[in-house]
Amino acid sequence: MPEVITDNLDLWTSALRTRSTAGRGSNSKLEAYGIKKLRELILELAVRGKLLPQDPNDEPASALLKKIAKEKLRLVKEWKIRKEKLLPEIAEEEMDYELPSGWVFVRLGDVAYSQAGFAFKSNFFNESSDGLPLIRIRDVGQPFTGTFYSGEYREEFLVEKGDYLISMDGEFRVSPWTNGSALLNQRVSRLIFYYENVGQRFIADSLQARLRELQGVKAYTTVDHLSGTQITEAVIGLPPLAEQHRIVTKVDELMALCDQLEQHQTHSLEAHQTLVASLLGTLTRVESQQEFGVAWARIASHFDTLFTTEASIDQLKPVILDLAVKGLLVKQVVTSTSVENCLKNKDISERSKINLGKGVEASLDKEIDQKEMAYKLPRSWRWVRLGKVVEISGGSQPPKSKFIYEPRAGYTQLIQIRDFKSDDYPTYVPNEFANRPFSEDDIMIGRYGPPVFQILRGKKGTYNVALMKADPIGGCISNNYLFYLLSEPRIQNLVIGESERTAGQSGVRKELLYMFCIGLPPIEEQHRIVAKVDELMALCDALKARLTDAQTIQLHLADAIVEQAVC
Repeated sequence: MPEVITDNLDLWTSALRTRSTAGRGSNSKLEAYGIKKLRELILELAVRGKLLPQDPNDEPASALLKKIAKEKLRLVKEWKIRKEKLLPEIAEEEMDYELPSGWVFVRLGDVAYSQAGFAFKSNFFNESSDGLPLIRIRDVGQPFTGTFYSGEYREEFLVEKGDYLISMDGEFRVSPWTNGSALLNQRVSRLIFYYENVGQRFIADSLQARLRELQGVKAYTTVDHLSGTQITEAVIGLPPLAEQHRIVTKVDELMALCDQLEQHQTHSLEAHQTLVASLLGTLTRVESQQEFGVAWARIASHFDTLFTTEASIDQLKPVILDLAVKGLLVKQVVTSTSVENCLKNKDISERSKINLGKGVEASLDKEIDQKEMAYKLPRSWRWVRLGKVVEISGGSQPPKSKFIYEPRAGYTQLIQIRDFKSDDYPTYVPNEFANRPFSEDDIMIGRYGPPVFQILRGKKGTYNVALMKADPIGGCISNNYLFYLLSEPRIQNLVIGESERTAGQSGVRKELLYMFCIGLPPIEEQHRIVAKVDELMALCDALKARLTDAQTIQLHLADAIVEQAVC
């Protein structure tokens, strides 16, 4: 049966699952799902007796169980443990797999006592190392988080190094305590074994496997809760003592292999991301179409091996935008409309100063110095301040007393900064307060955050002070080109880096946007750039979709192999 482990190593190391909480473009988004399932498989095979062959010379587990029962009776008589209520008989449906010869089914309470922790008073909690460490749920099987207790306590709740603990809320973990003397807090249990010579590690591993079956089974709550009765009545297979030790040794050996596989996988992903970043970096440093062609050829020849993760594709997208706004993504052609003629439009030529209130002005005709010219422009392009060709409109603040948090006929959706997930958190206002409307084609900028300077398009409603609307003026810049321009890393990084802070929130100053210098291409070239960016972004999305599909197949295959192996 261990062949199922070694024969599928490629699957275990390639089955990756995307985490929903990690940062964009980071390989920390990837969870080693295959190796996680491999660990679970090893443990499950071990506690079912399928990991190693049995030795007929071993003393059977039934003899061990008699010794445990005798020792338990002695401890009760000597008042060292309290007498527990009689455990229920093990029903046939609880014996859901066939035991090897020499094994017996037992309840956890037949071999160990689950001691519940104590609800220590929180006013004696501290993080200054005063008193004894307090073992909380989050400390079981994890690094100690540093909560201490300085009040009085009873000796029975004192935990020592090597004691096996159980976390009873959230993720159910069974793990030994690896530090010194500490206190057993509520919702953490300790296993007290009746017989010293029993294989404590094997029993703890068996209990962990059984508790995993209870994970995610919630009746009325969103958090998993484990009861003392569920621990005590958990059914496990008990092997001969000698076999317990052999199994634990084999499990440690295989878990060490899993550690090596995971480390190799992490290093491979990091090396892959570094290589992608390095090659894409050569693209962002080119200054001509010829240099771009050489750099892109180097990447295109290895495209299939470079862009094989969501992180690598997320690295490619901002590079596409960087090349677009530098004029390197499409070839320049002679057009009938020049930028100079466009800038002579009255709406633009007379737009020299913008009053931003509180004595602040944006002087749009201020000479652009060399430092603001971040890259070499194509011949037909011109440097211009963004405020010359774009109007930035701030939102208003409808009365919060008028907010409605459910859809209602005749009401308009209010998009707030938190409502970039507005389908999840809809907020509505009466139409008479919808005095800052926008449509799906309008470009909205998140003003406050975090996150700061998020670009929103494709929704409609009204907007409050957390958003600003960007509108092209004078016909010199297209709406679609403006969307990509505002999404480009250079303006994103500058605006976020120089944002103001108000009441603990970062906020974008409008003058930063108005005074930002952009390379402005002819309007016909803008359309060609947008078409090329649309095409490349669609390719990126298609690649990610294919990766997701392949990833899903690998996850299902890993699940299927585990399920088949333990049947």
